[in-house]
Amino acid sequence: MSGDPELRAALTADRTSTAERIAALSTDLEAIVEASRLVATDDEHDPEGSTIAFERSQTSTLLADARKRLEELDSALARLDAGDYGRCERCGEPIATGRLLARPTARTCITCAT
Repeated sequence: MSGDPELRAALTADRTSTAERIAALSTDLEAIVEASRLVATDDEHDPEGSTIAFERSQTSTLLADARKRLEELDSALARLDAGDYGRCERCGEPIATGRLLARPTARTCITCAT
């Protein structure tokens, strides 16, 4: 599996788009925080306050998810470089290429995942 250029390309493309997403979400979060500083809102009593708090929370969650995804992709690329990619971490059997194409960061085969 370590030499499969299709899998490496899929991981690399996913990593690039995830890094771009992190950059965009970080910018969005900074803008939300800055906007909330500029406007004196009382989240509890101002109708806009709850919207700002929701947007900040939602963007923070999306950013955390994207950072986790980036870690998973980096780990998968490290496994690929080490020659361990595509082997189930539980049973040691190969993970089907179709599963890896659908879920490039998969660490287990379908049998062990269920």
